[in-house]
Amino acid sequence: MTTADVAEAVPMTAKRRGAQLAMLAFAVAIVMAAYAGVGLGINDQVPAGMLGYGLGLGGLMLAAYLVLARFAPWADPLLLPLVTLVNGIGLVMIYRLEQAEMKGASASNQLFWTAVGVVVFSATLILLRDHRALQRMTYTAGFVGLGLLILPLVPFLGKEINGARIWVGVGGFSIQPGEFAKLALVVFFAGYLVAKRDVLALAGRRLLLIDLPRARDLGPVLITWAVSVGVLVLEKDLGTSLLLFGAFIAMIYIATQRTSWVLIGILLFVGGAFLAGQLFSHVEARFDVWLHPENNELYNRTYGGSYQLLQGLFGMGSGGILGTGLGQGHPDLIPLSFSDFIFAATGEELGLTGLMALLMVYALIVERGLRTAVAARDPFSKLLAGGLSFILAWQVFIIVGGVTNLIPLTGLVTPFMSQGGSALLSNWMLIALLVRMSDAARRPPPQAIQDEGLTQVFQR
Repeated sequence: MTTADVAEAVPMTAKRRGAQLAMLAFAVAIVMAAYAGVGLGINDQVPAGMLGYGLGLGGLMLAAYLVLARFAPWADPLLLPLVTLVNGIGLVMIYRLEQAEMKGASASNQLFWTAVGVVVFSATLILLRDHRALQRMTYTAGFVGLGLLILPLVPFLGKEINGARIWVGVGGFSIQPGEFAKLALVVFFAGYLVAKRDVLALAGRRLLLIDLPRARDLGPVLITWAVSVGVLVLEKDLGTSLLLFGAFIAMIYIATQRTSWVLIGILLFVGGAFLAGQLFSHVEARFDVWLHPENNELYNRTYGGSYQLLQGLFGMGSGGILGTGLGQGHPDLIPLSFSDFIFAATGEELGLTGLMALLMVYALIVERGLRTAVAARDPFSKLLAGGLSFILAWQVFIIVGGVTNLIPLTGLVTPFMSQGGSALLSNWMLIALLVRMSDAARRPPPQAIQDEGLTQVFQR
């Protein structure tokens, strides 16, 4: 009897698989109930294509489940059902906006990109059998990440849409390289910090009960800060700038446990944003809209004005605590409600209660990622899982903070919900990496698997 045969005899894995399949079916059932709610809310009829959408989504997630059960059987059982629920609710909202004849909203197109995302998820699990191999590609990942960030600036290749130059046109398609750059750069940050954490943890002078780092060790933070400010100024992309610099500061804190790095990061970013606001009009406009959304001059701007922000706030306000009900609101009055402002559109029809439920689902995904980081058995895995979990949480905070006017609007999209291929594919890849690392962290040592399996065999 081989170790693989013995591992199959361990009942714990089978129970986990059964529970995961049940949760996955429950998530799909919730999505289908919401889908039916849209049709009933619009014309008191269940949508004609409900069976097709249900079979499509269910089939995709069953395929993802089978790949996960085969190639990552010890992975966290909650990650895939939670992501399925959020992705499915996004599909429902896009379908609802499509029924309202909102230009640009296409549920079938989003279902297609979801299918591609599942393929990317599956391919990542199949091809990347050991995530620690990424550590050997630390500097390659860094160069790839920087290259993807610079790509939209290349003449005749980069495209400026709605005032931001963050797109690349390839044939008849457009992709957003920054969505994939964040994954490559998090891999680079993890590998680099594992190698340099002892140096970066050294204390210099002490100021107000805080041990400051040595001046010679500030180089990596300053370089990352300069890159993030460059993205903000040259590409007019506040979201990616804030996301990448925040990820680096969070990961350097995880690696060194020094609060001084967080304080330095905050001071650098605030200082850089203030300086950019004084020197560049497009950055200043973001802050003007944030501080004075009711200003008529700002309200009437074509791009970067406060019209979109106020429409989103009015929509969430009209939703109240319980919402207007699926299919019974007017989310189509919010510009780009299928993309940047899908969170506000969801708030109008599901209310504060629905939004809090969605945020709890996101919080659970992040918590499972952080649990993986704690359980990881090597420093690289801890930093990589922690960094990936942080950028997901940070992105949700940035977009929710933007549409609620807590912070300036950034142009980021809501993970797994907003329409678009680039963000959806990169986020499915992120989940695949977390699944791979959780499988490695939860898998018992080979001897423990063999002993437990033999015990079960003898009991039979």
